[in-house]
Amino acid sequence: MNSTTAQLTENGTEMVRLFARFALGASFLSAVADRFGLWGPYGAKNVSWGNFAHFVEYTGAVTSLSHGSLTVLFAWAATIAETLFGILLIAGFKIRIASVLSGLLLLSFAMGMATGLGVKTPFDYSVFSAAAAAFLLAFCEPDRFTLDKLLNRSQN
Repeated sequence: MNSTTAQLTENGTEMVRLFARFALGASFLSAVADRFGLWGPYGAKNVSWGNFAHFVEYTGAVTSLSHGSLTVLFAWAATIAETLFGILLIAGFKIRIASVLSGLLLLSFAMGMATGLGVKTPFDYSVFSAAAAAFLLAFCEPDRFTLDKLLNRSQN
């Protein structure tokens, strides 16, 4: 492969990684925004929850195999994790650990959705695909669009 082709390949790879990080991170943050009504009230077009109470109700369905008293805890844990992972992925900070933990979180969502809402649901919402993308990111080197790369450069 000549140097021009290699550079184009590297640039394309970096853009795909940037897109994957942004897509996953923005999806997490969008879901969090929805549960706090930032996309509109419950019942509005393209709004899933519209408020935290409806999200807690949904969490109860997804975690139906666990004790009901844990539902609010699970709802808050998911919200905090999605917010943190969304920010870390978009910023490109601690990508490997954020990616692995995002993949595990998404797999736990998929399993909960499958058991609580039916096996078709996580496929319809591409939860397994998102988990796969997160795990793929964990194997990528930090690129020039990440805080990880910037901080690594400043340490050398």
